[in-house]
Amino acid sequence: MRDGYVRVAAAAPFIRVADCASNTARIIERMDEAAAAGAGLLALPELCVTGYTCGDLFGQEALTEKAAASVAEILTHSRARPELTVVAGFPLRLRGKLYNCAAVMQGGELLGIVPKTWLPNYGEFYETRWFTRAPCGGEIIRFLGRETPFGTRRLFTAENMENFTFGVEICEDLWVSAPPSIRLAQAGARLIVNLSAGDEVAGKAEYRRRLVRGQSARLLCGYVYAAAGEGESTTDMVFAGHHLIAENGRLLAEAELFAGRMVLADLDVNLLTAERQKNTSFQAEETAEAPVTTSYFTAGGGGSGELLRPLSRTPFVPEDEAGRRERCRSILAMQARGLAARVRHMGARRMLLGLSGGLDSTLALLVMCRAADLLGMERRDVLAVALPCFGTTERTARNARELAVCAGADFRTVDIREAVRGHLRDIGHAEGEYGIVFENAQARERTQVLMDLANAMGGLAVGTGDLSELALGWCTYGGDHMSMYAVNAGIPKTLVRYLVETEEHICREQGAVRLASVLADIRDTPISPELLPAEGGRITQRTEEEIGPYVLNDFFLYYIVRFGFRPRKVFRLAALAFRGEYEPSALREALTRFYRRFFSQQFKRSCLPDGPKIGAVTLSPRGDWRMPSDACAALWLEEAEGLA
Repeated sequence: MRDGYVRVAAAAPFIRVADCASNTARIIERMDEAAAAGAGLLALPELCVTGYTCGDLFGQEALTEKAAASVAEILTHSRARPELTVVAGFPLRLRGKLYNCAAVMQGGELLGIVPKTWLPNYGEFYETRWFTRAPCGGEIIRFLGRETPFGTRRLFTAENMENFTFGVEICEDLWVSAPPSIRLAQAGARLIVNLSAGDEVAGKAEYRRRLVRGQSARLLCGYVYAAAGEGESTTDMVFAGHHLIAENGRLLAEAELFAGRMVLADLDVNLLTAERQKNTSFQAEETAEAPVTTSYFTAGGGGSGELLRPLSRTPFVPEDEAGRRERCRSILAMQARGLAARVRHMGARRMLLGLSGGLDSTLALLVMCRAADLLGMERRDVLAVALPCFGTTERTARNARELAVCAGADFRTVDIREAVRGHLRDIGHAEGEYGIVFENAQARERTQVLMDLANAMGGLAVGTGDLSELALGWCTYGGDHMSMYAVNAGIPKTLVRYLVETEEHICREQGAVRLASVLADIRDTPISPELLPAEGGRITQRTEEEIGPYVLNDFFLYYIVRFGFRPRKVFRLAALAFRGEYEPSALREALTRFYRRFFSQQFKRSCLPDGPKIGAVTLSPRGDWRMPSDACAALWLEEAEGLA
């Protein structure tokens, strides 16, 4: 709870139509089941106390009177489950009118009653025959011998959990053009609870799924949809118990149709708050209508050590192969379009890059070839320059040459060893003295050669550095940090590999087996800047041994920049995602190292060359990330170093 997670549940009790006693017993069973699973909130279907399909029996005083008594029984049982907030549907007779309502209960307290706003009266639905639409505004009514808030403009807020605020709407309320949830979310609800009794017809489940996801995305909220299921009358309809839990457009949990099971998920209300804080288009409501009022409660439901929500080790990379291929093809197209537009604008006659035989420059070359095709240029107008120096191995040199040839690009080798030796002599630095001067001299010489070649041929020098390197400052200031256009600046390292793999897959589909084989070998090559001399023809400098595994660094980058999570929460998520692979001490060390580098290397990001935004996380100083280069990391490091 302290990290902003609320475990929510949606369930449908087995219904006996008009048998309130039986339904109440089943509801209580569901409450106990949800509490045992660590839930803090349970959503039950529309009119579940009586059953939705009572028809004209709703006009019987005996039924509505028993329904009120059943709510009292559920309320009494909630005292034994103080950690659980329950939202259940029942019919309420008030001042000679009948309302389709949701009762919100917690710890023996009736926090409020929310009536349904929109009553469907078309097709198979006849709700206006029995029910009255919710009145405007809100009031205090007398129900079960107590003063109870009644109305649609009501929020429910946990006093002990700052961002846990929810509102309620009922079934059709979601399906109309202006759902009540819009105003509730604008007023502060991070979670919308919907009690539903929509029937099942062919194709409706997918539409419902999209509707729930879409509403949660538009409102930057969580959405819990509890649907009526087994036991409702099948005289004219069938009910499937299609429960859904979504968060900001992402489906966290879904019940299989007709399965009758409870679904649970851990919603992140802190994440939703961060999203709203960032999104200045999401504004608090200002209206002359009746104000939204709030009922307060104490949140419970600590859940367990497990986190009931999807948690990927590679948040930048879709886990399913089909989704990953589709995403990668889209990204390659974006990169190529961005580069083509820049080449066209500059009137450049050629494009060139330094091709090392590593992943990043390979991706950049593939994008450049795509851009050349878009522009109607010859592939030979793309120049791949190999710039071997002290750490270059035969494997990477061979792959660079083979890649350029197979891709149809022009290829040239400019050996920079003598130029770097001369420079080191000029500044009085011994060639055998390894360190930052020795390494950066090579990177800056490569950039100088590329820039001068671009000037000589009226070309565009394309940068190859990726997003992960920018986050960690793993680039030489004034060296590979600089280019005329940085096509990979929005691509994290964990995604680069899959983009190259996608091109490899495309090559195999098209029969370009030789190129596909080269790409496969490049993917298997250890990640290295190759700035230190090789030993026995093998790479001696491995990037991840110096800055940590990219799979961890990208995980940290995503949650720190995308959502602003604090070190404690990032660490907890990493411990769950990488359990059994990295010990907590290794994660703490990696996280601390990430923060140190991220803060200290901002000066490199403050003067980046242009490059296209690709995903939700980018570090361009002209786009999504503006940070002082001299910001202090003490607050974050103190928390990170104290983690256990």
